[in-house]
Amino acid sequence: MTKRTALAAAVILLTPGWTRAEILNQSASGFTVKVTLNIHAAPDDVYRRIVRNVGDWWSPAHTFSGDARDLTIDPRATGCFCEKLPNLGSVRHMEVVMAAPGERLVMIGALGPLQPLAVTGSMTIQLSLVEGGTKLEMTYAVAGYFPAGMNTWAAPVDGILTEQFTRLKNYVEHGDPALTADQPKPQ
Repeated sequence: MTKRTALAAAVILLTPGWTRAEILNQSASGFTVKVTLNIHAAPDDVYRRIVRNVGDWWSPAHTFSGDARDLTIDPRATGCFCEKLPNLGSVRHMEVVMAAPGERLVMIGALGPLQPLAVTGSMTIQLSLVEGGTKLEMTYAVAGYFPAGMNTWAAPVDGILTEQFTRLKNYVEHGDPALTADQPKPQ
């Protein structure tokens, strides 16, 4: 994790009311992280933005191409959370195993630097109607083998996913995924 990512994660975690991130468990064979946040929009709108606009809110720093606009999510069973690469290359980040619009999206796979390891993960994005909008709960459980122990990946993955879903919240609510706690919110 870069210093910038660590700082962004610290700001996010220390900003009241924004995001609650936690490492639910970790061991040598795996870990589970969870991000919980409230978004001031209806669950159907949040779901639509997750799957149709991933390239607008996902950080380009956490792509292989360096351009988040190369990302797509095909929201149906066996659909792909994929990325286009130069020279007709591509990356399959995750596979959709359940798509329930406005309610839940479940994908399996190893994100980013976890891909070359002997691991897999399951990500569930649960959306619930709450007063004022949507409660989003993202849980990512990863299991597999890594000589230094999978628990060494828990904190960096937690920080990066916290950053991504905070960017989603900012994008849905303000149209700007990069909005930070010290910036004034658009009127």
